[in-house]
Amino acid sequence: MSTFQTPVSPVAYPPLPSLPEPPQPSPWFALYTTSRHEKRVAHHLCQRQIEYFLPLYRAQRKWSDGSRVTLDLPLFPGYLFVRVRRTERVRVLEVPGALAIVLGTGGEPAALPETAIAALRSGLEERRAEPHPLLTAGQRVRIRAGAFAGLQGIVLRSKNRCRVVLTLEHIMRSFSVELGLDDLEMLPGPAAAATRAANR
Repeated sequence: MSTFQTPVSPVAYPPLPSLPEPPQPSPWFALYTTSRHEKRVAHHLCQRQIEYFLPLYRAQRKWSDGSRVTLDLPLFPGYLFVRVRRTERVRVLEVPGALAIVLGTGGEPAALPETAIAALRSGLEERRAEPHPLLTAGQRVRIRAGAFAGLQGIVLRSKNRCRVVLTLEHIMRSFSVELGLDDLEMLPGPAAAATRAANR
């Protein structure tokens, strides 16, 4: 016996509402502070729930009585970094000891690349760093491995291990990290050309 089935019409469902785009994180800015007040400014930022990053390095100091202490000091004296919307700059500058947000071309606040802050945070956990005077000449290298991979710097000395000076262009401040030669890739430059000529 054959059976007859009534064809079922397809059900038209309303279109799904489009999901809102996830909010983009606020950019990072360099904040210039009163000299030797970086930690105090960081404390005030924390109280006001403003996200900040104060890179520190560990240093040995000797007091006048001969005792030695280990201190955590700012890697970039006079600077720390804040993550805020551009419209929130006034909140930052109201903090005691905060002098100015570093400006770029056109007099607008210069946002730092997210990758630069992420590399600093990760790299300072992996490597010992310390402040270094700004360098403009020397063998340029690119770091090939680790948290600082992709960054370019200048070799300070070359043995089995060497110190590489990296510069944060936004604030024109440098710091050095110790790396192995296998972690580095030499880049073309005056020093590299001189080395090639000497080896001919």
